[in-house]
Amino acid sequence: MEKINLGWIGLGNMGIPMVRRLIGAGYQVSVYNRTKGKEKLLNDQKIETVSSPLQLTKRADIILLMVSDDAAVMEVFTAADGLLNGNTAGKIFVNMSTVSPSISKEMEAQCKQKDCFYLDAPVSGSVKQTEDGALVIMVGGNKLAYDKVKPLFDSLGKLSLHLGPCGAGNSAKLAVNILLGIITQGLAEVVLFAKQLNVNPEDLLTIVGNSAMGSPYIKIKGEALLNGNYQAAFALKHLAKDLRLAGNSGLNSPLGTLASQHFQEANLAGLGEKDVIAISKFLDGNRPD
Repeated sequence: MEKINLGWIGLGNMGIPMVRRLIGAGYQVSVYNRTKGKEKLLNDQKIETVSSPLQLTKRADIILLMVSDDAAVMEVFTAADGLLNGNTAGKIFVNMSTVSPSISKEMEAQCKQKDCFYLDAPVSGSVKQTEDGALVIMVGGNKLAYDKVKPLFDSLGKLSLHLGPCGAGNSAKLAVNILLGIITQGLAEVVLFAKQLNVNPEDLLTIVGNSAMGSPYIKIKGEALLNGNYQAAFALKHLAKDLRLAGNSGLNSPLGTLASQHFQEANLAGLGEKDVIAISKFLDGNRPD
């Protein structure tokens, strides 16, 4: 394997297992996280921690990001100690966060001025898929840069697709998460409906799971509903943010718009830190304890 030094920014629920996957594939990874202390969760791994994004540009050829939102992306790239204030010629920045197509296009334009490359490469999948290397990665940006980074994507996921120019990956991810919102709310609604008609929810989910509508996602979230398990694999606040971004990008369809409205309201009601399936608690009129 060609020796490539990697940089990583962002050690959230997804970032930590993604770094573990890359180290397991034999890559040397230097890590920066805005919230100090999370690096300790990787103490059993061979990593180097740095004090700023700027320091990563001195150590890494390819730098990957998994951060929360557009504002975090802007800060990481353009702050005084940000990525673009170093010697970036020839480097590749891979933003795997779910952010707006517009921020990616803006960052790509700034990267071009600094003679470096920017790819938007958001993922579909949660913690379990990350740990299993089963993510789906949607990529926009320079095709030659994508070809160089593809071996990294192969270590992280079961599929990566180059979809077109910068912003294409973000646009595809927003479309996927509109469907995620609709399906999650739909599952919650039918379970609540079954309860109202005195149908055992476990029986209902067994029927759904053995029908044409069954899927791994329905099974996982259905079991979470049955067990009252709302620990976040994918936090509701993040889906609310993604649906808001979709609205800003032109979402105006009936089902998508309604799902977005409900997830925004559930987030404001205090359910944001719980898993997306906690939309059921909101629809049922329940609020956090």
